[in-house]
Amino acid sequence: MSDAKISLPAFYGVKAGMTRIFDQNGNHVPVTVVKLIPNVISQVKTAEKDGYTAYQVAYNEKRESLITAPAKGHLKKANIEKSFSEFAEIKVTEVAADAVGKEASLDQFPVATYIDVTAPSKGKGFAGVMKRYNFQGGPAAHGSHFHRRVGSIGCRATPARVWKEKKMPGHLGVETSTVQNIQVVEVNLEAGYMLVKGSIPGSKNGFVKIAKSVKKA
Repeated sequence: MSDAKISLPAFYGVKAGMTRIFDQNGNHVPVTVVKLIPNVISQVKTAEKDGYTAYQVAYNEKRESLITAPAKGHLKKANIEKSFSEFAEIKVTEVAADAVGKEASLDQFPVATYIDVTAPSKGKGFAGVMKRYNFQGGPAAHGSHFHRRVGSIGCRATPARVWKEKKMPGHLGVETSTVQNIQVVEVNLEAGYMLVKGSIPGSKNGFVKIAKSVKKA
């Protein structure tokens, strides 16, 4: 793997949890700690061959025994010695053929940069309509047999069925969620962490994608 690094418009990290800091004026600032992990380019997508330009990055280093055989072969083809289990694509306007094996740098994410953070939201299991869709529910008085249930979901003769996408109880969470325009508060490469202002999607120790903001420079 090459020691050279390449700047990318996004990278993947690990949500380590939340804490707070105090700025120079003594103001209390809630922050989320993002653990910085290696992002190594494992494949280059070109317009001539693939129809678009992008870099595939490998991350989440594990023991070699935990890596699947196809992933091992893919890493071996890219001359990457470390054992990564996760792969993702980052679209760019231009690509360099010699970028395979290089690690992504954080030059484009200095302090005060605005970023967009994408991650799967927390899973909340099976939920009813009041928690899932903020339904009002029925009367809370004694004797009422309608408290948190769905209520009517359709008619008899017309349409004689339940419409698609009807809001009903079901699985809540674990959906790709993005929070935009979050500011980078601190970047510490030696300690391997980044502080971003406020909260971000995802559960603790989950992977998050951090990209340059599309709405703010």
